[in-house]
Amino acid sequence: MAVETPVFRQLRAAAALPWRSLVASALALAIGWGGIVYAANNSVQGAKKDEGGFDGDAPTAILIEASSGSVLFEKNADELRAPSSMMKLMTAEVVFNAIKKGDVKLTDEYRISENAWRKGGAPAGGSTMFAVLNSKVSVDDLLHGALIQSGNDACIALAEGMAGNERIFAADFMTKRARELGLTKSTFGNSNGLPDPANKMTVRELSKLARFVIQTYPDMYKLFGEKEFTWNKIRQQNRNPLLNSLTGADGLKTGYTKEGGYGMVGSAVQNDTRLIVVVNGLEDPDDRATEAKKMLEWGFRNFETRTLFAADQPVGYAKVFGGDSRSVKLASPEPIKLMVPKNGSEKLIARVIYNGPVRAPVQSGQPVGVVRVWRGANIAMEAPVYAAESIGTGSTMRRAIDGASELVIGMFRASAEKL
Repeated sequence: MAVETPVFRQLRAAAALPWRSLVASALALAIGWGGIVYAANNSVQGAKKDEGGFDGDAPTAILIEASSGSVLFEKNADELRAPSSMMKLMTAEVVFNAIKKGDVKLTDEYRISENAWRKGGAPAGGSTMFAVLNSKVSVDDLLHGALIQSGNDACIALAEGMAGNERIFAADFMTKRARELGLTKSTFGNSNGLPDPANKMTVRELSKLARFVIQTYPDMYKLFGEKEFTWNKIRQQNRNPLLNSLTGADGLKTGYTKEGGYGMVGSAVQNDTRLIVVVNGLEDPDDRATEAKKMLEWGFRNFETRTLFAADQPVGYAKVFGGDSRSVKLASPEPIKLMVPKNGSEKLIARVIYNGPVRAPVQSGQPVGVVRVWRGANIAMEAPVYAAESIGTGSTMRRAIDGASELVIGMFRASAEKL
């Protein structure tokens, strides 16, 4: 059962909460600069425009800091839309992961089938790397074609080469991998983002995917920042306008379909801080570029990183079942940080969330749950927390008392659900 416990400003866990409590009272985690900044509305994260907040035109958008995952701004971030060519990030991650595991090599060659050529090549009239029919192209070159030139033929060739069939690749490789990464809403009907009713993603999940790719495959990520690629004697520029217009920009992917509108996943680093922006649903490619750049610049200008919890500092406590202690201290081996306004003020809510009570014995370092931080109604960030100590198995009497307590609470809950 999920349990929430609030966190005090002094960064201690709340005392003596009811066992298996489902709703904890909200206690503010004040970061020391008073005042409150709440969401401008139910879908927008951050301050109102007249308070220094961002005022965006994109129907769906999100801005996050890559290291902590802090959400600086969001607007309809969980709305499913056609991701268009931004979906190629999922194809790329599947290939990157296969390369990392040794299942695929950059030197492996895949044939450009008639299907890949007709649907994604020169005859299709869409974005293509102009791969020649029946030619064999290395995985390395196909990745260049897919990510720099947005080649639909390159993506289909990768899908067919790895799975034998693009539909199988979309279902058994892309969707399965998305679930492993915690992308619970994303669905895929093909490998490239061409119109298909099954192609649906949210900007939040696109930002999570981009963050994972950046952090997990730093060498492969460099592909996104290459400004041009030549194949079949045809040189094409990278379609990402940020690469030439924003300092520190090095990725990631643009997209357009009639169903999804114009969208972009972008990222840039300034002063050792990396931000990731995703916008979708715009009606004009220039608006897409302007919106993404404006949002990144706003983030760099107005936010800075603050430490909420130092490494190994107690974050809270989790209830323990059948242990020689009634609770276990929770902490993180890494500092837990959050991006906050530089010159503003915020009141944050922090809760420790875990499935509990945690059954003894508990080993030090054992993952227990997460600390989740809210700005208003929206989640600003979350980070995993671990047992900071070992808890041994309690006495027979202790286990009996805990078992009886669980039985009574279970009966009470069942009765309440019938009301």
